[in-house]
Amino acid sequence: MPIDILMPALSPTMEQGKLAKWLKAEGDKVKAGDIIAEIETDKATMEVEAVDEGILAKILIADGTENVAVNTPIGVIAVDGEDVNAAASGAGKTEAAPAAKAEPEKAAEAPAEKAAPAAAPSVPAQAKSYDAASEFPAGAEVVSMTVREALRDAMAEEMRRDADVFVMGEEVAEYQGAYKVTQGLLQEFGARRVIDTPITEHGFAGIGVGAALTGLRPIVEFMTFNFAMQAIDQIINSAAKTLYMSGGQMGCPIVFRGPNGAAARVGAQHSHDFAAWYSNVPGLKVVMPYSASDAKGLLKSAIRDPNPIIFLENEILYGRSFDVPKGDDFTIPIGKAKVVRPGTDVTIVSFGIGMTYALGAAEALAKEGIEAEVIDLRTIRPMDIETVIASVQKTNRCVAVEEGFPQSGITAEIGMKIMEAAFDYLDAPVARVTGKDVPMPYAANLEKLALPNVGEVVAAAKAVCYRG
Repeated sequence: MPIDILMPALSPTMEQGKLAKWLKAEGDKVKAGDIIAEIETDKATMEVEAVDEGILAKILIADGTENVAVNTPIGVIAVDGEDVNAAASGAGKTEAAPAAKAEPEKAAEAPAEKAAPAAAPSVPAQAKSYDAASEFPAGAEVVSMTVREALRDAMAEEMRRDADVFVMGEEVAEYQGAYKVTQGLLQEFGARRVIDTPITEHGFAGIGVGAALTGLRPIVEFMTFNFAMQAIDQIINSAAKTLYMSGGQMGCPIVFRGPNGAAARVGAQHSHDFAAWYSNVPGLKVVMPYSASDAKGLLKSAIRDPNPIIFLENEILYGRSFDVPKGDDFTIPIGKAKVVRPGTDVTIVSFGIGMTYALGAAEALAKEGIEAEVIDLRTIRPMDIETVIASVQKTNRCVAVEEGFPQSGITAEIGMKIMEAAFDYLDAPVARVTGKDVPMPYAANLEKLALPNVGEVVAAAKAVCYRG
């Protein structure tokens, strides 16, 4: 039986397209997988493949024809041994469909008047945004506290709750922490649970991993995540991989926490942002909060989590104050983003200190009549891409912001995930605002130039909105 070549749907919302050109002529032999034609939409040019072996018996739609409806027969393949003339004369009467190269599956066998749109990969046709408003307990009293205080309270509350939780690291005990995050913990819990270590990250990180493998719950503080490079083998090869390699028999409930990324004039070796590094590793969860409430709620969840957690803080944010609900059982689920500011014109996505640029830009844009929806990822791995997609489906534009480097960065991952799941909702390419691709300078004026700024985010948002 001859096979109709049908106009394929290249996306969930495609209804018609242009048959740009045929790459095979009538009478040519084809086999499954051969590229036989190219079709165009307003978004892209894609290739059509043959789904079986045979001869291209008839071309029904000529090169350059526009507005060809999805599932319209555009050609006929006579399978081997079949009369080509008979197949051509019966063109358009058979029931089979080709596959577009961009699609993982063949089109439906029976042509319908209009193909039902396929759901985007991994995300519902209409994505659902996570509602972070429910995280604050109803009627709870809130207090203003710094990020530093919120982190300290989170550790203290979990240490009171669970005797297996302890803190270790350089200067966490007698000196109260290099950034005073562990202030008061030694006095309350004693030297057995608040442990000063030698200056050897490889050593104390390894001790922490070993303790976690035996069932304890260590919180390992790095004075800066730049120094965690000394312990990368312990973090990646031991903490992240042991659960899998032991067939689920040995978990590693450990939190590695400390300041990450740029501070102020501390040079390249103390300013690196490692979010993208750690988010690349299966077996790790990576958290990077912005506000004090998120820092507290997420750190408590991280301490309770049975998996190794990379908890990335920022030195600049330690002294900033935010509202935090009172109570010792306030937690925030890992893996959920937060819509910090609703908007309709453009989505701005960031995390950690990048939120300062995102929120500053949103305020500036509002003065010019552009309402930006700002999303704080909070967790980098697992990433709540569905909340981002739900926003993009509404705004049709996105700007992703981070202080890290552009190559292989978190914003690159965000852009790719949007392209995979919501390409046809975009009215402009996803824009990125990142740190510059250079080791962090020490000089204050050069450091300022190396980091993102509000003006760059505003310019990117205007660009995707086609506003001068």
